[in-house]
Amino acid sequence: MQEAFVATSIMTGLGVFFGTALAIASRFLRVSGDSRVEEVADQLPGSNCGACGRPGCHAFAEAVVSGSETPSGCTVATQESIEAIAELLGVAPGQQEKRVARLHCAGGTAQAFQIAEYRGFESCRAATIVAGGGKGCPWGCLGLGDCARACTFKAIHLNQHSLPVVDVANCTACGDCVLACPRGLFAILPLTHRLFVQCRSPLVGDDARALCRVACDSCGRCVQDAAPGLIRMEENLPVVDYGSGGPATPQATSRCPTGAIQWLTEVQFEAAGATQPQDIAAHVEDH
Repeated sequence: MQEAFVATSIMTGLGVFFGTALAIASRFLRVSGDSRVEEVADQLPGSNCGACGRPGCHAFAEAVVSGSETPSGCTVATQESIEAIAELLGVAPGQQEKRVARLHCAGGTAQAFQIAEYRGFESCRAATIVAGGGKGCPWGCLGLGDCARACTFKAIHLNQHSLPVVDVANCTACGDCVLACPRGLFAILPLTHRLFVQCRSPLVGDDARALCRVACDSCGRCVQDAAPGLIRMEENLPVVDYGSGGPATPQATSRCPTGAIQWLTEVQFEAAGATQPQDIAAHVEDH
């Protein structure tokens, strides 16, 4: 009984000692937070989308206050909010190049050959598990809208040919669509990068065109017509290197036989001028 009392007394004493020590340390060693962080955070949208490269809006606010980020690094905030943050901190708002999501596929239902009809849960990821869905091209967009559902800002919708269309005004380059696409077809790119390859098929010539009439057939004409070093071929596909120093112009698209490489406007896919399904059937019969 006496031993239990002694043990209890010792534990109680230790608890009081360490509690007091922590309280003293907290008082004298405390680092005061910068109140401006909360003020900046209040100006941010609070969506915690990660488009700025930080884990959330509060982390971005801390980076802005510390000077490692500029207010314009938030691609979701309004211009008014960015200017308010800049005025609060007495810094320049900075400039952020607009970035948007682009899809490396143009083979919608009117362009790509279907080998089967997929019936099941309306999800690209689910269709990928079930024998890859019904599309003949195993690298192409399945068009079941996982990207649109994942988009926090409702910036993606499917057009009449089941291709995702990105609303440039609403796209914040958050990358939700990149993570949602099971075939890795989305890329986040500067809006000014207008020369873009809309295909991921590594097939060559007739083999590529037999699956999709807008597939890259690896002819290499775009490489020849572009500025030296701007485009190179990798795994039978052209890769545009904007860091090469060569100017990007529409000339690189002029001789592409399938239209796989495009000089994009703000909207990547538009309904006007789309190929009709019967054109695909005729094309496939030719091969």
